[in-house]
Amino acid sequence: MLQLFRRLLGIAPAPPSVDEMQWRRVEATLPFLEHLVPDDRLRLREMALAFLESKQFHGAQGLELDDDMLLAIALQACLPVLHIGLQAYDGWVGVIVYPGDFVIPRQIVDDAGVLHEYEDEVLGEAWEGGPVLLSWFTGDEAPDGVNVVIHEFAHKLDMENGGVDGLPRLRPGMSRRQWAEAFEQAYEDFCAEVERGADTAIDPYGAEHPGEFFAVVSEVFFEAPLVLQARFPAVYDQLVRFYGLDPAARAGSKAGA
Repeated sequence: MLQLFRRLLGIAPAPPSVDEMQWRRVEATLPFLEHLVPDDRLRLREMALAFLESKQFHGAQGLELDDDMLLAIALQACLPVLHIGLQAYDGWVGVIVYPGDFVIPRQIVDDAGVLHEYEDEVLGEAWEGGPVLLSWFTGDEAPDGVNVVIHEFAHKLDMENGGVDGLPRLRPGMSRRQWAEAFEQAYEDFCAEVERGADTAIDPYGAEHPGEFFAVVSEVFFEAPLVLQARFPAVYDQLVRFYGLDPAARAGSKAGA
């Protein structure tokens, strides 16, 4: 067992120990990890353990977090920073996991200055300088085509550069101009597709905001890279440079095998 519940109880964590059988069991629930080369898969395991040691996990609404759940969350959370580094997640410690989708109270003021209060049903949320809120589904309950963990942790990377606007802190050597050109054109085209009711292969939620588009295409980059490469090749190329991975190359070789 991982002994990670020592952290949940406020006790100094003991070094976690995960045997090969447990790794394989958890990784089998995340088939997109097959897009990684063997060295990167080992690196991801090491990073996941370090992530679990550095964060505090809490189950909301009576949800009991078991070791497999924690490992699965950590592997997915670390995938976007595999070649960026865990320092990208510094400055906050909390991960709160809900049993399924949950409701967050919201307040907005309209143009007339009237305050409106409502409840927003969400699958996850990342707070700037604060925790990450995630939904957890079992079996076939998970929504199709959505990876809540990758989505919310992509938002955390976006926040590194100030706010959620679809422009994260780019890696050395990357061009803000090239990033903007690729993403702005793709976002405009995608919004037009969603507006006319086209059957997009990418979650239409990405049309809500440039920041949501970045998070949604990040999900697709890792889970269905050939889809993103075919639909928005310039965006795919920018994400290859940003994440330091080329999952389509691995997925393409497996598809042709």
